[in-house]
Amino acid sequence: MAEKSFPGPRAREWIERHHRVIATTTHDPEALPLVIERGEGVYLYDVDGNKFLDFSSGISVNNLGYPSHPEVIKVVMEQLHRLGHAAGTDFYNPYQVMLAEKLVGIIPGGRPRKVFYANSGTEANEAALKLVRQATGRKFIIAFLGAFHGRTLGSLALTASKPVHRKGFFPWMPGAIHVPYPNPYRNPWGIDGYSMPDELVNRVIDYIEEYILDKLVPPDEVAAVIAEPIQGEGGYVIPPKSFFKKLKKLLEEHGILFIDDEVQMGLGRTGEMLAINHFGVEPDVVSLAKSLSGGLIPIGATIYRAELDFREPGMHSNTFGGNTLAVVAASKTLDIIKELLPHVKELEPLFKKRLREWLDEYEFIGDARGLGLAHAIEIVRDKESKKPDPKKRSVILRKALEKGLVLLGCGKSSIRLIPPLIISREEAEKGLEILEEALREARRA
Repeated sequence: MAEKSFPGPRAREWIERHHRVIATTTHDPEALPLVIERGEGVYLYDVDGNKFLDFSSGISVNNLGYPSHPEVIKVVMEQLHRLGHAAGTDFYNPYQVMLAEKLVGIIPGGRPRKVFYANSGTEANEAALKLVRQATGRKFIIAFLGAFHGRTLGSLALTASKPVHRKGFFPWMPGAIHVPYPNPYRNPWGIDGYSMPDELVNRVIDYIEEYILDKLVPPDEVAAVIAEPIQGEGGYVIPPKSFFKKLKKLLEEHGILFIDDEVQMGLGRTGEMLAINHFGVEPDVVSLAKSLSGGLIPIGATIYRAELDFREPGMHSNTFGGNTLAVVAASKTLDIIKELLPHVKELEPLFKKRLREWLDEYEFIGDARGLGLAHAIEIVRDKESKKPDPKKRSVILRKALEKGLVLLGCGKSSIRLIPPLIISREEAEKGLEILEEALREARRA
């Protein structure tokens, strides 16, 4: 529980020092003045000794808690005394091979696949872009409005969740085309996608087919469509169940590849090893990162059908991707996540029930959605207008933090609830109760 004068004196001092020497990124000192000193399990402690229950998982990186799972820490410490960096793109080592064999095994479909290692999600997506372009000889990539695929100039061209991500950086990679995502709550056609999911899906598929492939670019020049199975930074948006099957059918008719961005939603977050498993399709390319190493060491991975592999050595590479500390951590992380999947599914109904109750009770909650331990509430001025209310969202985040609960926003005015996968039912109930207290106070404010 944070102290009444939160943030405390040490936190205020560190925040001031931070802004003098650290690059401007996404910090919000008004809503989230949290200066983290250490973590333990599902709890964070700030520099003033305040204790917080974490419903952010370090943006879905610390899915195994803090500082990480003991078994992951153990294998990393053992590897640290054996070998750290081994230049895996120039030499060979068994650690990369063993992890790659596991990663190939979690992709649906059972086809022969290969793995490229990177250091982050945006790098994993950059590799995917280069891969599909050189494999197909085609130029264009279709992405979705609301998507987040990274901030480097290639992946930035595909990102379309907030204008600030692109502000001042044009020109980015050419060849990116955006289409509406089948957001059941907000879409250009005003369709209620919860009561009419097929109508919404058909509108999106028709848009791609009739307006993009028939009027804008020829299908034989489109290399791939990239999508998050559940949009993350765009607001934790879940499309209707039939969407990806219908999309994949359309893509296969034209020889267009499907890139599945699992950076935020993969590795157990939704109760499945991959979020795309909820939709029953086989991706051609999958990108992973964030929680892949259990929150300890940066690592990304691009897993793809073997026949798409780079045609010549040197077409794509890097120096530090897949260092041995990261890959042994990732290998152990995959084992642990498989064991946690039933636990995540058991907690899903608890979150759905509470969020549904809040949706009925609070006029400023316009929508509630989620799978596994990936949930969100969308804060609006009122249910009728659906106008986003980012100011009230910030008030709720701050009140929750002052009461000892760490949350993060997403989309224009949504709040994501993404605790570590190891959270107990008791801890989950405690966090939901704190959030409800913040909601009640925000209603009176």
